[in-house]
Amino acid sequence: MSWLAAHWLDALGWGGSALLIWSVLQTRLLRFRMLNLAASVVLTVFNAVLGIWPMVAMNFVLVLINAWHLRTLLRQREDETAFEVLEVDPDDTYLRHVLVTHRADILTFQPDLDVDAETGRLAFLVQLGDETVGVVLLRPQGETAHIELDWVNPRFRDFAPGRFVWRRSQVLREHGFTRVETSPAMVAPYYAGIGFHPEQGPEGPYFSLDLAG
Repeated sequence: MSWLAAHWLDALGWGGSALLIWSVLQTRLLRFRMLNLAASVVLTVFNAVLGIWPMVAMNFVLVLINAWHLRTLLRQREDETAFEVLEVDPDDTYLRHVLVTHRADILTFQPDLDVDAETGRLAFLVQLGDETVGVVLLRPQGETAHIELDWVNPRFRDFAPGRFVWRRSQVLREHGFTRVETSPAMVAPYYAGIGFHPEQGPEGPYFSLDLAG
């Protein structure tokens, strides 16, 4: 094996190993599967060149497993029936547990939220099976629902499950809402890609959705 080929192979092996380690450090399910798939492909090629067939077999199986999980996750991301939107009381014990447990992460994205407030809100849990993947808190003002919180569990942050609350707008129409508005203080809002319109208010830019449209 030439000097150049040997160094290329070393770089491939080290790169695949680094990618594998980086993948298992991910908290997001989709990102973990994508990076782990890429690492498995690289290590399959690396071990095949060296003729280490047990490692080739193991990494090839990991490629298949990751590909299957990725297909499932990508289908779930667009499947409205995969997620269940449950309305709960704003003082619900489990809701309070989620808000308090994830307080630091929640305030990173919604710094103006009063986590301890329990009155005057509508609260929704977004569920995937028995796992809570998101929380939406709304404050009614006439026919407008103001989004106080649209939080997603870091594991499911690539899914933006809060959008299923807006897609299933009948949940909101049942409360008499015709419009939804976000908070200008919200950090890194994703609403432009799901049908909300950018607006400019006295406190800064925000997004709105016309439920009748």
